[in-house]
Formats: sequence, C-alpha cells, structure tokens
Amino acid sequence: MATYLIVGNGVAGNSAAETIRRIDPAGKILMFSRERYHFYYTPALPEYLAGEKQLKDFTLHNAQWYEKNRIDLYLETEVTRIDSRGKIAQTQKGEEFSFNALLLACGGKSFLPPIPGSSSPGVFTLRTFDDAGAILKTAREAKKAVVIGGGLLGLEAGNGLRKRGLQVSVVEFFPRLLPRQTDLPGAALLQRQMEEMGFRFFLGAKTQEIAAGEKGLRVLLEGGQELAAELVLISAGVRPEISLAQALGLPVDKGIKVDDRMYTGLDGIYAAGDPVEHRGRFYGIWPAAMEQGRIAGANMAGQERLYSGTVPSNSLKVAGIDLVAAGEIDPEGKMESTVVRDETRKIYRKLVWQENCIVGAMLLGDTRGKEEIQKAIQSKKDLSSLKKELAEEKFDFSRLK
Repeated sequence: MATYLIVGNGVAGNSAAETIRRIDPAGKILMFSRERYHFYYTPALPEYLAGEKQLKDFTLHNAQWYEKNRIDLYLETEVTRIDSRGKIAQTQKGEEFSFNALLLACGGKSFLPPIPGSSSPGVFTLRTFDDAGAILKTAREAKKAVVIGGGLLGLEAGNGLRKRGLQVSVVEFFPRLLPRQTDLPGAALLQRQMEEMGFRFFLGAKTQEIAAGEKGLRVLLEGGQELAAELVLISAGVRPEISLAQALGLPVDKGIKVDDRMYTGLDGIYAAGDPVEHRGRFYGIWPAAMEQGRIAGANMAGQERLYSGTVPSNSLKVAGIDLVAAGEIDPEGKMESTVVRDETRKIYRKLVWQENCIVGAMLLGDTRGKEEIQKAIQSKKDLSSLKKELAEEKFDFSRLK
C-alpha cells in the first residue's frame, strides 16, 4: 500500500488528495498544514473583513470530509525537513513520516516590500484567516485605512474595510488599478465608480516610509504627500514558499521548476500551486493551482497526466462591480481589438484579436458571454466572420461555439 504525503492544505493539496483517492482507494494520504483551520476559500477573506461571511461560510472541506476520504490531516504541523533518499519527512515537533510520493503544495506568502516602518504595529498583510482576524481587531477602533497596492486583493480588502465604516485610501505604483487585469480606459472607468463609493486613489505613487507616532500612522509618499491612518494594509503580491525546495536542492527560479507531470526531478517528489514554475511561467492563481494539483495527484498515484498550462482568467466582483479578465488583455493597445465603451451605463468591453482568433478579453460592468468568450480563447477558433457583429448589444454568444 502506497503512502502519499502532501505538504500544504490549500487548493493544490486538496485537489491532489481528491485525485489520489479516486485513483487509489486503498493508499494512505497524509496532509500537513501550518494553519489551524480546515481548507477554506482564501479569496473570501475580504468578505470576512466586511462582516458578510464567517469562516464556516467559506470552509470548503470540513473535518468530516477528511474523515470520509480517509485523509490524515495534521493541523498546526509544519514539515521542516525532507530526506529525499530515505523518503522521510520530519515535522517541527520531531515526528517522522515515511512516504512513497510527496507533493510540495506549500502555497505562498505575502510579499513585504522593504518599506521603512512596514513592521510597525497597525501594519498588516492579508494571506490567512489569522491575518484577517488581526486586521479586524485594529479596524474596530480605526477610522482611516491606507492600502498599499491596487491589485485585486488590495481593492477587495479595502472594500471590506470601507464597508466596516473606514475611510480607505489606495496607493498604487502603477498608473492604473488592477494592472494585471485592466488597460487604462477600463481601469479609469472602474476608478471613477470606486471613487463614487468613497475610495481615494494615489496612482503612480511610491511609498517612501510608514511612520508611527502618538496619533497613529503616516504613510509618506515620494513627492511629499502624507496619508494619515490607524491601519495600513500592504498588498504587494505573493511570493512562493520555496524553503523546503531549496533545502532539497531543487532548481528554483520564479518558483520550483516542474515538468508537465508536475515532477520536480527528485524521485517521488512533485510540486503544485503557488510555489511552482511551469514552462517558465508562475501563475499564482486559484484555477491553475487546482489543475496542477489534479495533475500532480494523478501522476503520484501512477496515472500519467500532463499539464499544458492555464489561460489566466478571473471572473470577479471588484467592490461589487462585475469584471472578467481573460488571456491577453493588451494594456499597451498594440493589438487589434473590438471595444464597446458606455460611460453612462458604466460598461467597458474589450476583445483582443490575433490572427482572427480571440486571445483575450476584459469585460467590466457587462459580462454577457463570458463563458463562451473564455472557451473561444482556449479553442483558438477562427472567428473572423463575426468580428463586426461582436460589438452589437444583442449578439448571440452561443454563435462562438
């Protein structure tokens, strides 16, 4: 009977465990997590900040799920050492566990830029449920918050704090919000809507220092501007957790390098999710981690499957505003595109073309046809005959199939 050991209890680890159990009903599955909670949906943390959801509302796998699937879950247990030759993993408690196949699904950690004062009381990052709890304790007594980072998590977390009654200012180094999901016109429309909600934005701005004083915190920007706050949230992206991989001597660049089977090159050791670099690409998104986990789990259980990559795609609500960003959104405007822009209705729709195929889309405020458009991006189907019609309001998107 094979023993499968999974380091991490996130989406990649759980997807791998589900796949292993489906292929190998008798194998032993061991899973280790640094956290004290069962598997939860981390993108819902801003809703917890807003008071709209409790942990039970976004827990995806409870204790009964692990029991039903015969998975031995070790919470608050960190794997600190792996003997790849002897195939033994050791925890911080000194316990040792042998394995036949091991998955590194350790996730990532919030990136903390080298900003003076970033370790001051009242300055936070948001990655885990405990992070959210610490933020809430300060938010209850705060009136003003500054979010450093205008990406998705920063805006959503900022909106959660706004709903708690805080005045929220957002500092973003790029000249537009959501630099990975928007172009300038789309981001400008989103910004105006969020300003109407009460947000303040400082774009193209760099934080010089976070200064602590008797009256709270001051965020000092290059150029001399100062923003007062009782709470500062730094949302500057995620860095892969690669300490175990480095100790194993695995090749690491943007992340742990893996092949199409999610294999690391060390006998019996695989990797998936946020720590992984595949074909030179680091994804850091939920759908990619889920698919990589499934592929890794299948190969660990002896059923060969190959991973060819994931088309970056986000279907989300930014402060309650619908947004879909998929594939190549061409923020520089160098490619052919079909654009529909309606300031009155607060709608911006953009389809990006390459060789008569849709290769990317940004849909803000009106996400009609999002499933069909995303499938068209993946299939690379020639849609030249429909180019002109796609801008029409009553276009039937089933024609893209």
